[in-house]
Amino acid sequence: MGTIKVQDGTEIYYKDWGTGQPIVFHHGWPLSGDDWDAQMMFFLDQGYRVIAHDRRGHGRSTQVATGHDMDTYAADLFELVKALDLKDAIHIGHSTGGGEVIRYVAKFGKGRVAKAVLVSAVTPIMVQKDSNPNGVPKSVFDEIRLNTATNRAQYFKDFPEAFYGYNRPGAKASQGVRDNWWRQGMMGAIKAHYDCIGVFSETDFTEDLKSVDIPVLVLHGEDDQIVPFEISGKQAVKLVKNGKLISYPGFPHGMPTTEAATINKDILEFIRS
Repeated sequence: MGTIKVQDGTEIYYKDWGTGQPIVFHHGWPLSGDDWDAQMMFFLDQGYRVIAHDRRGHGRSTQVATGHDMDTYAADLFELVKALDLKDAIHIGHSTGGGEVIRYVAKFGKGRVAKAVLVSAVTPIMVQKDSNPNGVPKSVFDEIRLNTATNRAQYFKDFPEAFYGYNRPGAKASQGVRDNWWRQGMMGAIKAHYDCIGVFSETDFTEDLKSVDIPVLVLHGEDDQIVPFEISGKQAVKLVKNGKLISYPGFPHGMPTTEAATINKDILEFIRS
């Protein structure tokens, strides 16, 4: 593990384990690189070099007040990629991290990225507006903002229920998974979390998706209560030039944790294909 200092002085924390072809993991809101534990261990054992960073303001990276926008997130990642001299890399992003992957690949990835994987990703755009009439109403994100700003500790206790589908009949909930979600969330800065809500809900990745010509795997749970499949994964795969979609009936937003064995197998097959 270590840190790099990017152009504005922000320190970005990262873990870098193993050798071989690099796989870079991009986490979701409001978590950290620790959310990829199940994938880091699996792909390390498969002979890959695995890297996971904490987005600025999240986890162990600097709790700065500025730079919470998708272009800066992608630029921070590019600084890390250059510092580690990563080439022929696979970039895998969950939720907000999926948006970060596609923005990074579109702006900075030429010649360095082999493939990309979007898992439960916010692409192409989440919020409802005239050009996206089937999106999620802005009022939903305003409620997330309000609770994050005024009641974050308790709100982050409650949020994992829908995130992992624990609110569904017959779901087998894990208190450890709930606690780990809360731990990661509360490590980050409230300002970064608040600003990132606008980033993951309002950023439009349509042109980024259209511009990418590397192979892209889109994985999405059909019972995703956070980023609905019909407006995200189902649409994103139509915009990329070389895309493959795998959707999973009944899988929740946090499926890299709850369904790690399935997700890991499908990603490995895509990487090796």
